[in-house]
Amino acid sequence: MLKLLLTEPENPLLQEHALAWQTQWGMEVDNQQSKGLALVLDEHHLALKQLDEPKLGAVFVDFASDVLTFRRQQTSVRKESIAKAVGIKGNVFPRVLDATAGLGRDAFILASFGCHVDMIERSTDVAALLSDGLRRAKTNPLLQDWLPQRMALFHDSAVNLLANWQEIPPDVVYLDPMFPHRKKSALVKKEMRLFQTLLGADEDADDLLGPALELAKQRVVVKRPESAPFLQKKEPNMSIKGKKLRFDVYFTQI
Repeated sequence: MLKLLLTEPENPLLQEHALAWQTQWGMEVDNQQSKGLALVLDEHHLALKQLDEPKLGAVFVDFASDVLTFRRQQTSVRKESIAKAVGIKGNVFPRVLDATAGLGRDAFILASFGCHVDMIERSTDVAALLSDGLRRAKTNPLLQDWLPQRMALFHDSAVNLLANWQEIPPDVVYLDPMFPHRKKSALVKKEMRLFQTLLGADEDADDLLGPALELAKQRVVVKRPESAPFLQKKEPNMSIKGKKLRFDVYFTQI
């Protein structure tokens, strides 16, 4: 687990927030840290930073960002491959369990269409970032009326929760395991580089498919880079392909 660093250690509001993070996530505050990865708390948000590489910037969850707002307002089910993959059609909005939530962007897009999305994140550090994003969304005028009711976060091993799910059974289980990115891009240099430093690749990704197929009422959707192998080398019932990635769809009711 990463250490928590406050940008203004003497700020009473930040101290209050830091205490809440310590209580909820068990984080240790260390304002002396100057190198390596850390979770940095300022008056705006919680962020992941590489302290000795400031050019990498910060990674944080912002469901009201310009990019996500534009995508939410300009996109449609017909344009979004992920919407087709999970089975959104007309007034049918499947209940989705995103077992590899990450920064929650795919979950957000599905929720913006009308799906309820339960998110699983096993990394305490990433779950804390997600929790902070959800907290701020509750007070955002563009999101507060719908997002809190459609997105929920669970912190645990996906393999464990998939096998012992106690909530409403999902129609769809969505998997987007971490995959090594070889091509250089702004995303790889920033977010994916920090994430891979923090988490590494999901070496146990194949272990998710079996319990996902057992739990999903309708289908399992696996997001993969275009050239990546199928999980467990199991051929899907269909694949929806884009320019750089694909969605492998496994039906559980045929």
